[in-house]
Amino acid sequence: MTDRAVLDAGREMLIIALKLSLPVLMFGLVAGVLVSLFQAVTQIQEFTLTFVPKLLAVILALAIFGPWMLNSLVAFFKMTFTHMPPVTN
Repeated sequence: MTDRAVLDAGREMLIIALKLSLPVLMFGLVAGVLVSLFQAVTQIQEFTLTFVPKLLAVILALAIFGPWMLNSLVAFFKMTFTHMPPVTN
């Protein structure tokens, strides 16, 4: 395997990791900002109020984007395993 192929595989892996994590992180970020604004306006400082909405937002993101994430991951692994024979030669 050439250096170029290793770098391409690593780059593709990082891109897939970013693409798969971005929707979940964005939902958590938006939920966190909204809860922070709510806490700042109402002056309610409770830990459960920050944790539960973020958890629900992440679960919602996984429910919405889960099939797409799984298909992307399966496609990446198929591509990786189809390029495996040239690695062993």
